Amino acid sequence: MQDEMTVEGVQEGDVAPGTTPEPISETSVAHAELELVKGERDQLIDRLARLQAEFDNARKREAKERADARDYVISNTVEPFLGVMDNFQLALKADGTVEQLRGGVELILKQMEDALKGLNVVPVETVGTQFDPRVHEALGSIETKEFPDHQVLEEIRRGYKIREKLLRPALVRIAANADQVAD
Repeated sequence: MQDEMTVEGVQEGDVAPGTTPEPISETSVAHAELELVKGERDQLIDRLARLQAEFDNARKREAKERADARDYVISNTVEPFLGVMDNFQLALKADGTVEQLRGGVELILKQMEDALKGLNVVPVETVGTQFDPRVHEALGSIETKEFPDHQVLEEIRRGYKIREKLLRPALVRIAANADQVAD
């Protein structure tokens, strides 16, 4: 009986009193191993389901955090402009002279520029500077002998940068001085 196989937890000689030991067949060993593998499989399936649930929750949490961050940035960006809108509405309701209206619009423009400055948005320097294709877009030239060639003479539309990044180029007209030769 030394050659008989044993199953986990059952050893040779462990026999209930009054019974004769039966040899353990290969099918019962295979059945025990199958049950063990099924148990491991069930544990792995359960673990996989938990990991998938954790991943889905993390993805949903990240999407919510991203939406919250976007809303926070938008609200901080829009907030300075609400006062500007209020002042435009007041200006539209006001009865006054053209000069008073113009003065009010200039104050609103100043308020708008301050709001942009608070967001690190600054205008591109134009009139009096040398044309720079990285920040200026030339819409035309003006023949002149008074100003150096390619000097910006007129700003048609203001350009803006946020810190050093260009948001939009300034539209300008530049000097065309035929007496000067470009280097």
